[in-house]
Formats: sequence, C-alpha cells, structure tokens
Amino acid sequence: MEATHTTSAADARNTTDTADVANESALCAPYAALTWGIVLSVGLVAFESMGVATVLPEIAGKLGGLGAYGWGLSALMLANLIGTVAASRAADRHGPARPLALGLAVFAVGCALAGSAPNWPLFLTGRFLQGLGVGAVMALAYTAIALAYPQRLRARMFALVSGGWTVPSLIGPTIAALISDHVSWRGVFVLLLPLVALAAALALPPLRRLGGPERVPAADAGPWWSTPVARSVLLAAGTGVLLAGLELRRPVLLALLVLAGGGAALVALRSVTPAGTLRARRGVPTGVVLRFLLCGAYFGSEAFLPLGLVELRGMSATEAGLGLSAGAIAWVLGAAWQGRADVRWSGRSRAVPIGAGFAVLLVGIVVMALGILVDATPSLTAVAGWAIGGAGMGIAFNAATTDTMEQAPADRQGEASGAMQLAQTLAVAVLSGLGGAAVALSDAHGSSVAAALMATFTLTAVLAGAGGLMARRIRAEAV
Repeated sequence: MEATHTTSAADARNTTDTADVANESALCAPYAALTWGIVLSVGLVAFESMGVATVLPEIAGKLGGLGAYGWGLSALMLANLIGTVAASRAADRHGPARPLALGLAVFAVGCALAGSAPNWPLFLTGRFLQGLGVGAVMALAYTAIALAYPQRLRARMFALVSGGWTVPSLIGPTIAALISDHVSWRGVFVLLLPLVALAAALALPPLRRLGGPERVPAADAGPWWSTPVARSVLLAAGTGVLLAGLELRRPVLLALLVLAGGGAALVALRSVTPAGTLRARRGVPTGVVLRFLLCGAYFGSEAFLPLGLVELRGMSATEAGLGLSAGAIAWVLGAAWQGRADVRWSGRSRAVPIGAGFAVLLVGIVVMALGILVDATPSLTAVAGWAIGGAGMGIAFNAATTDTMEQAPADRQGEASGAMQLAQTLAVAVLSGLGGAAVALSDAHGSSVAAALMATFTLTAVLAGAGGLMARRIRAEAV
C-alpha cells in the first residue's frame, strides 16, 4: 500500500510539472521583462523603418535632399549590415547584454542626430547610426531568445517578435504622418528616445544576469582587414555599388558596377556567414539560405504590390495599402499558429512546416500576380493573394528561424542570428533593386509596367519554389 501511495504521489507531481510546463508563458515571470524588452526593441525598429519612410519625402524636401533621396533608405540598410556582424560576433564573445546596450545607445544617438539635423548630409549620418543600431537589435533579438529561453518557448518568442515587427509596421505610417502634420517631422525621431530607454531598462538586466557564453571564442586571427567586421564593411560597400549600378540606364556601366559590387559582396559574404553557406550545406548554412530565399520572395513581391494596384488596377494609395495590411496580419497569424504547433517538431527537422510555408507563399504570389496582371480578375484578388502569402511567410519564417537557432552551438548563436539577419537585409535590397531596375528599363525602352512586374513576380515565385525544395536540407543529418 505504501509503495502504491508513493507511486501515486510521484505521478501527481509529474502531472503537475507537466501542466506547469504546458502553461508556461514567455509573458510571465521569470521571462516577462526580457520578453517585453525584446518585443519593444524590435517594435521600435519597425516603427522607425516604416514611420520614417512615410515622412522621408517631406524631410528630403525641407533639407535639400531630393536629389539623393534613395540614400535616405540605403544609408540605414547598408549600416544595418555592419551593425549585424559587429553585434553578433560580440555576443558570441561576451554575451548579448553589452552589444545590445551599445546598439540601443547608437540607435538613440542616430535618432537624436537625424531629428535635429539642419541639412541632408547630417541627416544621412544620423540614418547611418540608426542603421548600426537596427542591425544590432535585430541580430541580438534572436540571439537572446536562443540563449535565455527554454527550447519549448523559443518558437512562441519568435512569433512574438514577428508580431513586434508587424504591428508597428501597420500603425507606424499613420502615427508618423499625424506627428509630421500636426507637430513636425522631427517629432517622429524624438518620440523614439524614451521608448529606447524603456526597452533597455526591461531587456538589459535579465541579459546581464544571463552572463556571457561558457566558452569564449579565440580572437580573430590575421590582419584587421580580414576580420568579420572589416569584411562587413566590404559587404556594405559592395552592396552599395551594386544598388547604385542598378539605378543606371547605360547598360555597360550598369553591368560593370553590378559585377564589381556583386563580386565584392560575395567575397565578403563568404567570411561573415557560417562555413558552407554559399554552398547551402545542410544545417545552419541552409537555414541562412532559406532566410534569403524567403525574404527575397516575400519582400521582393510586396515592394511592388502597391505599384501594381495603383498603376494597373486604378486603386488609390490607401486602397493599395490594404494589400500590405492583409499580408502583415496574416504573417502574424501564421507565425502564431506555427509557434503553438511547434512542440511536435521540437528536436527534429521542421522541413514539413518550412516547405508548407514556402508552398503557401508561392500560391499567394501567383494569386496576387493574377489579381494585378489579369484584367479579368477582380483587383481584390491581389489583396486576397497577399493574405495567403503572408500566412505562408509567417509559418515558414518562424519554423526556419527556430530550427536554425536550435542547431547552432551555444557559442555560435550570435553568428547564426547575424547571418540570417544579413541574408534578410541583402534579400530585400537585391530584390527591390532588381525589381526597380526592371521598372526603370521597361520605362526607358517604352515597355509596360506590367511586363516589369511580370518579370519581378516570376523571379520571386522561383525563389519561393526553390525554398520549398531546399527545406529538407534544414537539418545537418539527412531526413
């Protein structure tokens, strides 16, 4: 009888422990402060990216920067590459607290400088500093999740981060426009400063208690120009040359700059990503490639959705924004669903949800393209298609990120996170540049916008299809 009673008591404790684990939440103690700090940090980056983009034409006009308008966006993106590598490598050496503190501080200084800039060059300097901070925050968000949360909560945290990016992206343009119209465009930057301080106050204490990695990697060998940070500068410079080349209309000069910039970027990329990335080796390297394909397919399509709806289907800009909102909301829902369902994949390959997400995204791209390019279809077909694409993006993005970070060693979490962020930034830059070049070339040669968009959507659909086929390589072992 006593043995039976003891066994029953143990079973009861196990049942209670299992229930506690099932009810565990990243929004409750002991993770609440860090969770809100990470989500707020990512939300600040999203608000800055979308909000500033909304008021950038006004800023450029008042500061005399219309002739170099594109660099108001490119300065942030190129600095993002450098900040990502620098912060991720520092996190692998010292833990994420110190580089996150520095990244938030640099971001705040950039906001202050951009918001007070009396001319366009100083504004671009502020944007560059913001970009360094943006790269650090986004890379370290994933690193912190991998190091500070148990495996069972990571997929849910990645879903929260998706929401932390998407929700501010939806409301950011409206808030920024209201501030600009009723106060000043400078108020958009001022608004961010106290929120940066709050994010730091929430996130940094738990990360400091977490400490650094158990094993500190050796210092980079070789001269300074061979270090990852120096190579990230080369990557940013090469990407900048490539993007500048895509804006040219003289074919010979365009080809020279694209080849030179692309070659420099590839050389640098090889040294700032995990070994085997350019060959899509199984495991973490494939995870990095999947991030490139996924973001290229999604953001490369999304960038030209409003253009297609306005120019080809006669929608207003506000109506075209419905498509972006539909995709963003569906992304959050897809990521939330995958986060809750992720327990069945924990510890093994997530090739099935990743492949399914890519397939759904591919369907969304095709339906969206039909809604834009085929007059016989209702224009809202494009909006519905992009909602489908957003759901696929949420599922695949969350599953691929979780699986990649799960496989990265504890002392290489920063490298893996930074490499995925690099892949995302490059994908957005390159696909947006290629699509923009297609539109410019079609205009220069008297062709239609529809032809340029057809070429762009065909390319993004191919990327989505390639990602679906590559999903089975997400695990180092054959599956």
